[in-house]
Amino acid sequence: MELEKHYSNRSGWLRAAVLGANDGILSTTSIAIGIAAASTTRSPIVLAALAGLVAGALSMAAGEYVSVSSQSDIETADLAREKNELETMPDIELKELAKIYEKRGLDSNLALQVAEQLTSKNALEAHAKDELGINEFSTPKPLQAALASGASFISGGLLPFLVSLFAPVHMMVVLLYVCAIAFLALSGGVAAKAGGSHMRRSIIRICFWGTLAMGVTALVGYLFGVKTA
Repeated sequence: MELEKHYSNRSGWLRAAVLGANDGILSTTSIAIGIAAASTTRSPIVLAALAGLVAGALSMAAGEYVSVSSQSDIETADLAREKNELETMPDIELKELAKIYEKRGLDSNLALQVAEQLTSKNALEAHAKDELGINEFSTPKPLQAALASGASFISGGLLPFLVSLFAPVHMMVVLLYVCAIAFLALSGGVAAKAGGSHMRRSIIRICFWGTLAMGVTALVGYLFGVKTA
């Protein structure tokens, strides 16, 4: 028999990769569009796109590192607390674990048997998974998360940066928007395919919110920008 294909185990890295790439595309494009709407020369547009790319990548990496480190600290503290409770009051912890299985639909005797068997094998692991919701797949890795977020932001932000380098200045706003929407649609499609979700819905969602963000930024550039010769 062929095993069923499940996608939930991809949710962690897929979310980080898609978020980083989309943020890179959208943030860098929005900054470039805002400056392009207020300028008739290429250099400030390129500089703004480059600054947005570098600052965004570093910000994503730093933010992800701090966030995942905080999550790791919380999980470590929870595991230490649970380990201490298992050592000082094992009977209470056993009953607590059995209650969890009862709530899932097992009768009290079977729930107690399951709790006893899992406790005899690895008590901390059983409580970590079923009481705390911590397992080996969700273990936070701060440095890995930071590098992945920064790299995915750069991979997305490079695309509008290249457009700012080579697109005609008089068509810069339009070309930045069209290319960004194409990049976002591609990103949404790849994410949907990798995650096994509805591709059309994913593409429409990211393109709608991307258009809204870039439209507001362009409007700000037009309203408050000063054209330079």
